[in-house]
Formats: sequence, structure tokens, C-alpha cells
Amino acid sequence: MLAPLPTARGPLSAALLRAWLEGTPLGRPALRGVDALVDDDLHLALWACYQQHYGGFASLREPLEWDPDTLAFRAALEAAFERALRAEHTQALPADPVTALRVIAEWSGPPLAATVGREGQRQHLVEVAIHRSAYQRKEADGHTFAIPRLDGPGRAALIAIQADEYGNGVPGEAHAELFARAMGELGLDPSYGAYVDRLPGTTLATDNLVSMFALHHRLRGALVGHLALFEMCSVTPMSRYLSAARRIGGLPSLERFYEVHVEADGHHSRLALDEMVAPMAEAHPELADDMVFGAAALARVETRFARHLLRSWDAGETSLLPEPSAPAAGASASPGLAPAAASAPTRRPARHRRRPAPAA
Repeated sequence: MLAPLPTARGPLSAALLRAWLEGTPLGRPALRGVDALVDDDLHLALWACYQQHYGGFASLREPLEWDPDTLAFRAALEAAFERALRAEHTQALPADPVTALRVIAEWSGPPLAATVGREGQRQHLVEVAIHRSAYQRKEADGHTFAIPRLDGPGRAALIAIQADEYGNGVPGEAHAELFARAMGELGLDPSYGAYVDRLPGTTLATDNLVSMFALHHRLRGALVGHLALFEMCSVTPMSRYLSAARRIGGLPSLERFYEVHVEADGHHSRLALDEMVAPMAEAHPELADDMVFGAAALARVETRFARHLLRSWDAGETSLLPEPSAPAAGASASPGLAPAAASAPTRRPARHRRRPAPAA
């Protein structure tokens, strides 16, 4: 899937885009003082590097998937991101990944879905859709990298989950395609990557996490843990977003997208834990620690993502970045975004009271 080239938002992404567009040398990135967990510039640059492996950019004359300078630059960004993720992975958890994932699934996060489900308005659904678009428009692709990297027990369950994500081969029924129709129904541009310039680092980190796990054989255990927790914790938030769509009304495509996840992910939860993680951990005990790490990292990046949206709405502000004033060559302003989503404050429902809930 080709994406529009994003607009630079700092020295890291600017250096990367100059190298791609003008052929300037791309040295080692300067990361002193950069918070690799959430930094807007770092995560845009990392997302752009990863996009070379998902299809590239429409405005570049040739793909740079295996460009040595880009790979070295990406490796430095990844190393900083992974170090930061592992540095916060200090909570004592059971050694058995099945038990550990059950514990992580019970962690309380900011109640984003509960808030939107109970009292959110159409504009909240619009902003959530924009934030999720970087991942959902290529939903399942990152996790599919795990299939050729694994063998033995548990692989069949992984393949079954992924087949469902792609609509079991029925044209138009892949989850990414359902999401595209839902975006169009919300008045948004469903083309892949249309809103990357509006996504802060806290959002891009959720997408970069799965790509980092996907593109490294050594992190295949973390990719499995990420997928398992993703499936285990999907039903409740998806059902709450579905409730919001039904309450607001006039959004059949969005309802369909959430309905499919509520229906499929209840089955996927059992499949992922009992038939994927459990037999894989038994056959490949060397992967167990990273299965737990991958799940815990997912929970923490999702917590930061949800906290950002709720804090922005509490302040009466949009959770999206402003439109870039000067798009990069080959890029364009985010099309299809209604003026309210582009600039107007998005207030959190006044009657809300915080309650523990999944962050997603």
C-alpha cells in the first residue's frame, strides 16, 4: 500500500526525508534527550522507515526498503524505542506466559472506550478513527510476518486468526476494508496513510510497536504475545465503540466494523491463548519471556495512547496534531477531514467519571 509522504516535524524526520528526496547523506540520528516512548519526531521517522516494508511512498521514484543508510538510521531509532520499552518492563509477572497474559489482560487502563461508549459523540468516533487509521488500514499485516517465522504447535491457530482478519478470502470483508468503508461513512479519507501528519507520537508508537516486532526474527515471541493480548482485550472496547455508533445512529458501516470484531475476537481470545501461546511456549520455551514482554509493551503503549486522548478532551482540545503548514514534496494536507476535526475543540463528556477499563 502506497502512502503519501509525510511532512517532517523535527530534525529526525527532516533528515530522513531530505535523504530520500534530495540524496543528502543520512548519518546516525542524534537521540540525546529524546523520549523514545512518545516523541513525535522519532515515531514519525520510524513509521516512515517501516512504511518502506509495507509498500513505500507514492512520490518516491524507487523503493528504499533495503537502502543501507535508511536501515542503519531505522536501527538506531528502534534500539532507542526497544530500550525504553524494556526499561519500563519491570513489574513482576508469572514466568508462564499464559498466566502472565491473563494477569496483563486485567490491568486497568484509562477508560477511553468506556467514555466514548457511554457518552461520546460523533466527533469522538471521528477522532478515534483517525488515530486508529495508521494501523487499521493495514490491520493484520504486521502480525502476518509471524507465520513464516514460526513452526510447530500453535502455528495453525495463528494462521486461523489471521485468515479471519483477512475476511477468509472474501473480497471486501477484510477488516482493513471494513474500516475503510467506516472511514468514508464518517466523512474521512479512507486512503492509506492519509492522516499520518495528524497523529502524535503516542499514536504512532502503537503502530510502530507491532512493526518492530514483526520485522525482527529475534522478536517473534514478542509479536505472538502482542497478537494474543490484542485478541484477548478486544471484545470489551469494541463493544463499547459499537454502543456509541448505535446510540449516535446513521453509521451502519462503522457498526459493521465493530460488530465483526466483537463476534470474531471472543473466539480469537481462546484461540490465541490456549491454542497459540500455550503450545508455542511449550515447544519453544526460549520465546516465553518475549511473549510476556510483547504483551506488556502493548498494554503500556495503549495506556499512553488512551491517556493522551482523554487529557486532550478534558482540556477541550482536539487530540490530533494541527495540519502541517508546509507539506513535504509529494505530500498533501490531510483530505476529507471535516473542519470540526481539523481545528475545533473536542470536549470530553462532562458527566464522565473515571472507571477502570481496557485502554483500547
